Amino acid sequence: MTSTPATTRPDISRKHRAVGLACAAVAAGMVGMSYAAVPLYRMFCQVTGFGGTTQVALAPSTTILDQAIVMRFDANVSDALAWKFEPVERKFDMKIGENRLANYRATNISDKTLTGTATFNVSPEAAGIYFNKIECFCFTEQTLKPGESVDMPVSFFVDPAFAEDPNTAKITQLTLSYTFYPVAGAKASARASAEGMVKGGG
Repeated sequence: MTSTPATTRPDISRKHRAVGLACAAVAAGMVGMSYAAVPLYRMFCQVTGFGGTTQVALAPSTTILDQAIVMRFDANVSDALAWKFEPVERKFDMKIGENRLANYRATNISDKTLTGTATFNVSPEAAGIYFNKIECFCFTEQTLKPGESVDMPVSFFVDPAFAEDPNTAKITQLTLSYTFYPVAGAKASARASAEGMVKGGG
C-alpha cells in the first residue's frame, strides 16, 4: 500500500505565512476604513442634510419669497473647553431666500490660549439640506487668548426649495445650533459618530 506523503515543513511554513499576511491586510484595511469613515460620513451628511447637517453655498441667494420663517440660535460649549459661547441675537424673523447675517460671541474665560472648533446642525433635521451657509466661523479653528472675546458671524439663507418640499413646507421656525469643542475633542467626536454609523449599518 502506498501512503500519502506528509506535508513538508516548508509547505506548512508557507501556509502560515500566507495566513498571517492575509490577517495583517484585513486589520490594516479595517483601520483605514475607520479613518476614511469620517470624511465619507461628513460628505454624506453635507449632500443629504442627514442629521440636520447644513449646506455650503458658493454665492448668495437671488430669489426671495414672501413666506417668512423664524430663525432661532442656540449655543453650547463642551465642559472640556473653558469658553463662554452664546448667540448675540437669540432669534429673528426672515424671509425664505433672504440673505442674513447672525453673530455668535465667544470668550476665553481661562488663563491659557485655547483653540476650539464648532460642530453644527439645524433642526428640524429635514431642513438641513435647505439651510445654506455662505460664510461661517465653523469652517476654521478658532484660537482665543486668555480673556479674549470675539464676535463670529455666519452668513446664510434658506433655499426657496424649502417651501416646495412636503417635508418642510409647513415648518415655521428653524434652530441653528453650534457646539464648541477643544480641537482634539471635536475630531474625536466626529470620528466616533462616523464609526458608529458604519458599525450600525447607516
